[in-house]
Amino acid sequence: MTRKDLAARVAEGTGMKQIEVKIIVHRVLKEISQSLVRGEKVELRDFGVFKVKQRKARLGRNPKTGEGVQVPAKKVVHFKVGKELKNMVR
Repeated sequence: MTRKDLAARVAEGTGMKQIEVKIIVHRVLKEISQSLVRGEKVELRDFGVFKVKQRKARLGRNPKTGEGVQVPAKKVVHFKVGKELKNMVR
């Protein structure tokens, strides 16, 4: 599903214009992204939690040569699925 698909489905279900919903979807995703950049946790009840985690530096391997390569520490976005969503998917 793309942003456009999401906006179309929400517009259909709410009776709002698709362009209005598209702006709202864009703004919501932008706010989630900005919160994560600031290091904040984003919790959407029954859906899940987005948060930034720090990965440690480690020794990796070049698959072609088998040679060890130092992989630097980095921040990654982690998503933990909520209980209700997990049950719905099952």
